Amino acid sequence: MIPDTSESVAVIADVEALRDLVQRLRKSAWVAVDTEFMRERTYYPKLCLVQLATDTELACVDPLALADLSPLTELWTDASVTKVFHAAGQDMEVLLQTAGELPRPVFDTQIAATLLGYPDQIGYARLVADRLGVTLDKSHTRSDWSRRPLSTEELDYAADDVRYLARLFPDMEAELERRGRRDWLDPEFETLLDANRYRPDPAAAWRRVRGGQRLRPGQRRALARLAEWREHAAMTGDRPRGWILKDEVLLTLAQKRPGDETELGKIRNLPENVRRKHGKTLVELIAAAAEGPAPPGVEEPAPAPLPPERQPLVDLAMAGLRERSAATGIAAGTLANRKDLERLVAGERDLPLLKGWRREAAGQALLDLLEGKTALRGAETGVDWIEPD
Repeated sequence: MIPDTSESVAVIADVEALRDLVQRLRKSAWVAVDTEFMRERTYYPKLCLVQLATDTELACVDPLALADLSPLTELWTDASVTKVFHAAGQDMEVLLQTAGELPRPVFDTQIAATLLGYPDQIGYARLVADRLGVTLDKSHTRSDWSRRPLSTEELDYAADDVRYLARLFPDMEAELERRGRRDWLDPEFETLLDANRYRPDPAAAWRRVRGGQRLRPGQRRALARLAEWREHAAMTGDRPRGWILKDEVLLTLAQKRPGDETELGKIRNLPENVRRKHGKTLVELIAAAAEGPAPPGVEEPAPAPLPPERQPLVDLAMAGLRERSAATGIAAGTLANRKDLERLVAGERDLPLLKGWRREAAGQALLDLLEGKTALRGAETGVDWIEPD
């Protein structure tokens, strides 16, 4: 078994050494994976380090020193080896961009933890502390991973992200098997393998702008055009979105919708260099937003609020949800939130709560409760489910 600490972490900076490492890793049923990357000055994440571990192996691969990363792609696509991550989303994005392939099959300990009673989106350090009794050093969180050479302390810090992941995974999977919940995770992990989740979608970039959903439909049309233009500009120049135009400026432009460059000049938070360089384009985009077809979702009306007289049903469903949380040991927020229950009471049925393991754990019981097939009764330990008379 790999030790809790190491005097030195193996750094793979030679293609032959990488091939040998991958050959050994592919003999294992699983491998813990993490990445370090930089994107503070770029649109696309720059892969700087790949950490890998099994119960006997631990290494850091240096992509900046390697001209050929194809052996890693062989590992990612080996269906006999489960790739284990914690909070896999950003790792999957950078690995897809680098290799053109997503690692598969996968196991995400953050998702798995929710079925063992942990809060939604639990952090790696907290999970390691709770399950392994180890307090991780976070002093290198802000390290520049593109700088070389990396210090021994930085490498050891990076290695910790798979060192303990390799201990968490077998323990968590065994507990899930004992509880009969391991198969519940397969659909959840399958969603991580949808490459479209990690590819830019400029037409939907307006959804990232905080406050955009609160705009009126005509303003959202303008925002959609402006955000799409900014996304393309950021991608083309490989620069952060905010370096092109900040969100608050996009919102102001969408709200005011200046009709010419004179009106544009009155937008107080628009940088002067942007006005000079892109002023004509911005005015044209705003004008075009009023004429062309709207991107998907831009003109969708906000859902009508649930009538006050139906709110007691939401309270009833919340009581049932808390009971199901206590009975299953799964955090209530992982099962559903109040907005989900409001949608359930309003008659919506295409909800995560009514799909897969969530339906088994809570969704069907809440549906039966709202349809009068069951009822809740106060008890010394909380509430009981009963069949109505």
